[in-house]
Amino acid sequence: MLHKTKAIVLRTVKYGETSIIATMYTELFGIQSFMVNGVRSSARSATGKANLLQPAAILELVMYHNEKKNLQRIREFRWSYLYKDLFYNVIKNSIGLFMVELLQKTLKEPEVNPELFYFIEDAFLHLDESNETVMANYPLFFAIHLTSFYGFRFSDTWSPTRTILDLQEGEFVTETPQHPYFIEGAASFVTSQLLKVQVPSELNEIRLNKESRRTLLQAYQIFYALHVADFGVMKTLPVLQEVIG
Repeated sequence: MLHKTKAIVLRTVKYGETSIIATMYTELFGIQSFMVNGVRSSARSATGKANLLQPAAILELVMYHNEKKNLQRIREFRWSYLYKDLFYNVIKNSIGLFMVELLQKTLKEPEVNPELFYFIEDAFLHLDESNETVMANYPLFFAIHLTSFYGFRFSDTWSPTRTILDLQEGEFVTETPQHPYFIEGAASFVTSQLLKVQVPSELNEIRLNKESRRTLLQAYQIFYALHVADFGVMKTLPVLQEVIG
């Protein structure tokens, strides 16, 4: 049966001479893998199609879906949104790849969640349009707010007496935890500010230096690793920390 759906490309792997296997997060079916034939030949049309399958691309698919199969088939695919800047701006592209890797590591099951799809789609669209200040804070914003869809988000309970963020519990606490997974001081306060951000333009109000962002990104990576099985270490993080000022 044919279905029309939007999809966000997360990963592609070469298969055979001319094909790829593409993993995408779809609006209708959650995370799905597709066999896409004929996109790696020398023909000009194939080259054009391959450009559509870059990580973070937002596509419209006409697809076949069979619950019993691990690999689905695509009949047609085209841009749903053509980025103005994301694929060409080194910093935005690095942020986009960080976001994609975070999604790869956390989207484990093919469960349908339209609200999560719209959040991810909206996040990439806002990144494409973002200015320098918003862009620099964007990985922090995305990493924090994505967790709310997975059920282990930080509770926004910072106060002058609850200034230590326990990464294991996801809570602001009054006393230093017995384990090493916590942040305090400015890093803890900035996290409470980021939790209050509703739309990316509000990131303009949060002024951080490179070292502060580095500290926070490392802390949030630990937070994910404590709550997502087999999360490991993010390969895109060192590159991201170099390019963001």
